Amino acid sequence: MSVLAEISGNIATVGYGLAAIGPAIGVGIIVGKTVEAMARQPEMAGRLQVTMFIGVAFAEALAFIGIAAGFIF
Repeated sequence: MSVLAEISGNIATVGYGLAAIGPAIGVGIIVGKTVEAMARQPEMAGRLQVTMFIGVAFAEALAFIGIAAGFIF
């Protein structure tokens, strides 16, 4: 019985690792594109930062869902 629990725990750990890759890539793209947009139009920097932080929050929510799914299943 304990071997099954160890395997289940290991699978959950690997699953969360895989689930964290997507949001990490998403955050990298969001920040990179925001910096590029700020370089093109510096007067829009304030509005772009607000939009970027909202996008980062949504991307990070996916990581939190991934860790919660590991505990649920």
